[in-house]
Amino acid sequence: MYHTWMRYFTPGPVHHRLGLVCLGVGLQHGTLPAVGPRTLDHHVAVVISAGTGWYRTPDARTHAVTAPALLWLTPGVPHHYGAARGTGWDESFVDFTGAAVAAYTELGYIEPERPLVPLTDTTGPRTAVTRIARAARRGNPLLEVETSAAVHELLVALRQARAAPTGDTDPVLRALARDAFLHLSVTQHAARHGMTPAELRSAVRRGAGCSPKDYLLGIRLGRAKELLAATELPVAAVARRVGYDDPAYFSRLFTRRVGTAPIRFRAHQGRAVPGGWSNEIPDPEHPPVTGSRPSA
Repeated sequence: MYHTWMRYFTPGPVHHRLGLVCLGVGLQHGTLPAVGPRTLDHHVAVVISAGTGWYRTPDARTHAVTAPALLWLTPGVPHHYGAARGTGWDESFVDFTGAAVAAYTELGYIEPERPLVPLTDTTGPRTAVTRIARAARRGNPLLEVETSAAVHELLVALRQARAAPTGDTDPVLRALARDAFLHLSVTQHAARHGMTPAELRSAVRRGAGCSPKDYLLGIRLGRAKELLAATELPVAAVARRVGYDDPAYFSRLFTRRVGTAPIRFRAHQGRAVPGGWSNEIPDPEHPPVTGSRPSA
């Protein structure tokens, strides 16, 4: 016995320009019939939240599937899978496609080379799938946009729930973020963790989808923007606070990456942010909490 519910959609050309579109969603459980062998022209994320089963790769090898787990079905790659006989599994799936798939793949959110991915928890992914299922009600005028937004949410939730191949990825990223403003090269950062530069690059690429240099630069420029927007610190002082002794080099780097010079960025943000300048340096780890207005 098994139970199944599914809906399929045909987004229009305008909706495809959102970057990701949802083509289908399903919620199933029980001793489901096997799927495939088959090949699709789009991506499917199959989330197994309970139970066991199997997945057969194109090289005819069969792998055991134990929940919580994710099956990545990628375009043009044959796949064949099914729930265990007698016990079955709980499955939810989302079919999707779009131009943004390439960026998510480059960032490591989609892993074509890992069709079977262990997960730590399926609460987040299931929440995103449920959002799509609720949007799929008949006559919903926001169907395509709601489901598109939920596919983005699903990919983030799957990345958060993914069991890391090693246990050192998150600590490395946290340590790099903590030390981002120090005058250290990538080689020196690696040495602080007892790693080679190649090992550090692999860990950061796996955890953040980019190189250590780009990861550190993103943190530095983000902090520089906060200081430029929220304080009257001179550009040279901002540069020093985010790890650059040469303000001219900082200004050139900022302009190249942000698209506008630090002074112009400050001018635009100063007009856009109400309330004027602050005398306090913003602390990104402790944002202010707005209390309720006292009653008269």
